[in-house]
Amino acid sequence: MKYYIIAGEASGDLHGSNLIREIKRRDPEALIRGWGGGLMQEAGAEIVKDYRDLAFMGFTEVIRNLPTILKNIKFCKSDILRFKPDAVIFIDYPGFNLRIAEWARKMGFKTIYYISPQVWAWKESRVKGIRENIDRMLVILPFEQDFFRKWNYETEYVGHPLVEVIEQFKKSGEATSPLKKIQSSKPLIAILPGSRKQEILMKLPVMLEASRQFPDYQFVVAEAPGQDPDFYDEVLRNYPQAGRVRNQTYSLLMHARAACVTSGTATLETALFGVPEVICYKGSSISYQIAKRLIKVKYISLVNLIMDKPVVKELIQEEMNVKNIATELRKLISDDETRNRIHKEYAELRKLLSQGGNASEKASGLIVDFVRKS
Repeated sequence: MKYYIIAGEASGDLHGSNLIREIKRRDPEALIRGWGGGLMQEAGAEIVKDYRDLAFMGFTEVIRNLPTILKNIKFCKSDILRFKPDAVIFIDYPGFNLRIAEWARKMGFKTIYYISPQVWAWKESRVKGIRENIDRMLVILPFEQDFFRKWNYETEYVGHPLVEVIEQFKKSGEATSPLKKIQSSKPLIAILPGSRKQEILMKLPVMLEASRQFPDYQFVVAEAPGQDPDFYDEVLRNYPQAGRVRNQTYSLLMHARAACVTSGTATLETALFGVPEVICYKGSSISYQIAKRLIKVKYISLVNLIMDKPVVKELIQEEMNVKNIATELRKLISDDETRNRIHKEYAELRKLLSQGGNASEKASGLIVDFVRKS
């Protein structure tokens, strides 16, 4: 069987790689081609476009890069036609993937979505198109099945793939190995400022300013693999007190007492490692004002959204300042009541996300069976 997989972000590359391994285990002759990164390539896919060339953040950035995006869509369609897959598998990345899905369905290709677009947060009207253009939807958040059911669209809950990824890491030798280049004996505070250049420049300096108030702790920045080290040299040059690691985010979280995390998948990863965190989000003024009017969720972090309550503190836009970050970090570091409450909530979160089973294994089984029957 031939599978074409499209992942447009680092998290999609990670989950796509695990999905590919499971597909190949069930279908050893599988040919897999698509868009992603090094992890998907290592798992056995032929990568024709790297996700790092696709990362445009916010409304204004998307508009500015519209010619490139349209060129990518045209190339993707022609590449699918040349490959002639038995199914096209989409991993998140909705702005691009839903366009391709509509076209692919019209061209007669089987369409499968793994990791649903967050239509429950905004653009709920997209559900109609999803229902028409996606043959199978595999969801990873426990509340998504009920959401789609309201639209008379049945989905499969497979559990969250991060649970298995993090459990595998904890059992590996890396989990207990010391952090490279970090020699400090001080307790560690992790800083996870995102993966895109624009968001890092917006948030990281504020987080680093707050770190000056904690001389007894070593703050360590997790560099995004998609950014050059020189970029961080420039950002960190005024903060010699801060350490930095590359390709060691999970090791950093294994050692951290607390964390400052931007919104996104990293908030969930931090929770699954059991690290108390404060969520820090700040975008451009224009993008934020547009998003504020369109997005229909109570929280911006996945932890709070899944639990449907404020498990971790969210500092958004103007509230994300040095004073507030320092205040919240002190609670996370020293307040036993706060730490115990968060750890208890994290345990409930893990239980919820594990109900679907091993996500990659279950998803691959559904995909391969569906393609074979088709």
